[in-house]
Amino acid sequence: MYQTRELSESTWPDFEKLFSHGHGWDFCWCMAFQRARQVSRKKFRTRAEVSVINHRDKQQLVAQDRAHGVLVYLNDEPVGWCQFGPADELPIREPDSSSQAEAPVWRVTCFVVNKGHRRKGVAGIALRAALNAIRERGGGVVEAYPVATWSCGRGAAADVVYVQGVGPIGPAHGGFNNVSTSGTVSMFEKEGFEAVRVLDSASPRMRSLGAQGYRVVMRKTV
Repeated sequence: MYQTRELSESTWPDFEKLFSHGHGWDFCWCMAFQRARQVSRKKFRTRAEVSVINHRDKQQLVAQDRAHGVLVYLNDEPVGWCQFGPADELPIREPDSSSQAEAPVWRVTCFVVNKGHRRKGVAGIALRAALNAIRERGGGVVEAYPVATWSCGRGAAADVVYVQGVGPIGPAHGGFNNVSTSGTVSMFEKEGFEAVRVLDSASPRMRSLGAQGYRVVMRKTV
């Protein structure tokens, strides 16, 4: 049975373990959304160099109680992760992120699931635990930025999906450090989130098929 624990100094070694498997997210240490600006790749040109900086900075933020998230375990082995936090702790580099309706109080930004445990509901478990943690801290408007779907090779038209509240959305492409860690619309819908708008602009090809973009801004008040 899966269990969850929040990120803290006591669970930091488990976070390190999950982020040390070389699966692509190891260089990020879930720091991408904790910075208003990214580490300069002109100064630090390799992922290994960036990893050292991100690892150090994340550990410092955890010690200062300025980094939040949920670890998912199976038999005491960390297998999944969801990052959440106050909006000012996770600055979104998108000008009008808060201009539509009430500004978010919380954000849910990232998911990691170790190989061998994917497609088993681990991310959903992490999301529910994150929402419970937010509720225990007083709650508020929670904002997330999931993708609608990924390209499945069925042809562009078949990959366009309709999302209630915003309309047709195109598929996302790529892997880690692109879109695959932000979760899916359907996963957030199951937890009562509603789509409010589209975050990204669609490519000319997707626009010709009526698609608006591939990531959706979703909200829920807890």
